[in-house]
Amino acid sequence: MSTLSELLAEHTRLPGTAVDHLQLVVAEWQLLSDLSFADFLMWVPVEDTAEAEGSNGEERFLCVAQARPTTAPTAHPEDMVGTVVTAAEHPQLRRAMAEGRICREEDPRWHLGVPVRRETIPVLIDRSCVAVLSRDINLAVPRVPSPLEIAYLGSAADLCQMIADGTFPAPEPTPGAHTSPRVGDGFIRLDPSGAVVFASPNALSAYHRMGHASDLVGVHLAPLTRSLISDPFDATEVVQRVRSALDGKPSMRVEAEARGAMVLFRALPLRPRGQSAGALVLVRDITEVRRRDRALMSKDATIREIHHRVKNNLQTVAALLRLQARRTGNDEARQVLEESVRRVTSIALVHETLSMSADERVSLDDVVDQVIPMMSDVATTETRVAVRREGKFGVVPAELATPLVMVLTELVQNAFEHAFEPGQRGDVLVTAERSSKWLDVVVHDDGRGLPPGFSLERTKSLGLQIVRTLVESELRGSLSLRRRTSAPGTEAVLRVPLKRRR
Repeated sequence: MSTLSELLAEHTRLPGTAVDHLQLVVAEWQLLSDLSFADFLMWVPVEDTAEAEGSNGEERFLCVAQARPTTAPTAHPEDMVGTVVTAAEHPQLRRAMAEGRICREEDPRWHLGVPVRRETIPVLIDRSCVAVLSRDINLAVPRVPSPLEIAYLGSAADLCQMIADGTFPAPEPTPGAHTSPRVGDGFIRLDPSGAVVFASPNALSAYHRMGHASDLVGVHLAPLTRSLISDPFDATEVVQRVRSALDGKPSMRVEAEARGAMVLFRALPLRPRGQSAGALVLVRDITEVRRRDRALMSKDATIREIHHRVKNNLQTVAALLRLQARRTGNDEARQVLEESVRRVTSIALVHETLSMSADERVSLDDVVDQVIPMMSDVATTETRVAVRREGKFGVVPAELATPLVMVLTELVQNAFEHAFEPGQRGDVLVTAERSSKWLDVVVHDDGRGLPPGFSLERTKSLGLQIVRTLVESELRGSLSLRRRTSAPGTEAVLRVPLKRRR
């Protein structure tokens, strides 16, 4: 399905400012839908002549966005985006656009067996109507008017009138609109003086958690909230947001702590037809959410500290093995110890990267770029082989990082040891190609090639045996060694599935 901006670009000639305003309306209109107990549809006149003119030449309107209420049954269970209607089928659309005012159908109409009452709200920007909102209410479920419903509908009427006035949403986008409190989280209606006219049960509960034991109705919210919030700076910030809304200025959301409870606030001005009607304050008790966030942060910090300590311990082990290798007179024993140092150091590099990662994922390119110089230093003493990388490995989960780095270092080391004569010049190229499902790695060398009768399954090389075990058991991938076809040498071909194991 096309996005709102794509539909507007394809079917209208609206300027960028109008498109931006419609994006702001869509960002805020879940609030309208919940307050109205109604579906909201956004309609624009179709300007393409081939589509705009039907068989009788009627003007047509295209639905480009849709919102359903979380407080009532939907009037449109089907997806309406992309639907085209004529002015005869929905005459209130043309009427609202032509007259620039909210229009309401006298009688409900039936839609898919459900009685629906429709209202249309012109969306104005710079006194020009750029779209029409259709507010469709499902009448199949009767509701007895309650104080909550009356307060919701009154606030919805004010906000819808502000859309028709061109004053809502504000020209500047409100940061965090998508993560602000919703109507069901906690709803408070203030009169122009800042006194509470209505507070929903969830709003009362949030203030009870903050330490206010009595009712909110009739209380001036700003001074009450200031007295409850422990931090004076946070208290001042919340009070300023509420007073700004009473003065007709939109505000961002803000968090504050009171007696161990964390509460999220957002205040919206209500000024239908330019006249102050008070403000709407949404509140949400996020104490448990923040507790979980802190627990996750503590857990992540603990995991990173563990990786850091493991890295330090592995580096200590590598240093001890290196010291032992220097004091060993047996060449074969020294070589074994040096190989162990290389393997332990490779694993330590992965843990070092994980100690700085916040999500247990590793940028393999960073690790490989640290391993390759280390391998080149080893190669310089025995041969004169240059190692380089092409392509990108990307980011991989922690469970793949260690075996992948181990496999790569073993394959490069195998090329050093077996592809070139002592003192011979050569090149080893590590290439990586990544898709959505696979990571393909090839280690090329331009050395002597595989010996006759070589078999990866029957090889006695410890390094290749380690590689086979890691590829099959840890990576669940495939590995093959073969002669290069276009040049002398050998290539090791590794394919690793990137899908996580269950």
